[in-house]
Amino acid sequence: MKDFEFYNPVKIFFGKDQVPQIASQIPAGNKVMLIYGGGSIYKNGVYDKVKEALKEFNVTDFGGIEPNPKYETAMKAVEIVKEKKIDFLLAVGGGSVIDATKFIAAAACFENGDPWKILKDSEVVKSALPLGAVLTLPATGSEMNKNSVISRKSTSEKFSFASPYSFPRFSVLLPDAAGSLPPNQVANGVVDAFVHVIEQYLTYPVDAPIQDRFAEAILITLIEEGPKVYSNPSDYNSMANLMWSATMALNGLIQAGVPGDWSIHSIGHELTALHGIDHARTLAVTLPGLWKVLREEKKLKLLQYGQRVWNITTGTEDERVDAAINKTTEFFESLGIKTHLSDYGVKQDTIDKIVSRFKERNWLELGDRGLTTPEVTKKALEYQL
Repeated sequence: MKDFEFYNPVKIFFGKDQVPQIASQIPAGNKVMLIYGGGSIYKNGVYDKVKEALKEFNVTDFGGIEPNPKYETAMKAVEIVKEKKIDFLLAVGGGSVIDATKFIAAAACFENGDPWKILKDSEVVKSALPLGAVLTLPATGSEMNKNSVISRKSTSEKFSFASPYSFPRFSVLLPDAAGSLPPNQVANGVVDAFVHVIEQYLTYPVDAPIQDRFAEAILITLIEEGPKVYSNPSDYNSMANLMWSATMALNGLIQAGVPGDWSIHSIGHELTALHGIDHARTLAVTLPGLWKVLREEKKLKLLQYGQRVWNITTGTEDERVDAAINKTTEFFESLGIKTHLSDYGVKQDTIDKIVSRFKERNWLELGDRGLTTPEVTKKALEYQL
């Protein structure tokens, strides 16, 4: 096991009747900005519950955060934050809203020019406004981590940042609010959480059995509960299990002491930036191709994954690796998630552009052990045409 430091300060309120807890978690007298997306929180009743909880506060609404949150939109919020001297940000919605709120919190306090530097140039965040979250959609795990991913429409780019200042002070998780989600959003959430685990688990063995078994438990739970929620989003118990799985997938627990990969995400972000494809669907396209190219380098973990998660115990090693890749692809497809670029109208020219971008950025050795070179990226995506 590798050396590690684990820290997670986020206070979690989970369940049906947790929204009133918000009032006690925000300092009295704070000016609050309520940040949300396209308005689903009006339909599921969460908006009214949150406004009731905040009735003693001066609240400014900011809606319209996109499913892939845009830098341009976030900067409009930053202007209002500064103008109204907002003290506290409250994200209400899914991971995109929380990611945008994290960036708004950091950008509002950024004093070194254009806040885009936080994303593109990895400028260190030295301070940020405090924030909380009310989660209505299970997927990204942003409610319990320090990460954020933002797109810039004007340049068709998508970058991430992470800062200890970006941890929410608290998060309220509402499985019942997610019961009104359309099946395609549920499917996205399942796949997003699944690949988050994979990025931290399917690398190479480092004798970390606790982390491996935690990761495998989350994967198995997603395989068991995902189809239930996909067919019936209002199944509260299954939705609760999905939501907690997605939170546990990316709150730092399973990455402690083990290597990570994250090249699946790096490639997927480009597909979203260039074509607007849902984040989870870019991951479902990229993962099988990357495994096919790196099957030898990742063989030991692929075999372990196949045996422990999919109960693949017969056949040669190569046959078991093939079966593990196929089982994963079939799982994504069973949720209505297509796994080939042609399904999204993406052609060879996009692959060439992604490879060119990686070279221009000097992203020549992504992933664990630097295995994901531009050439590997090209082959992986061509497998999925």
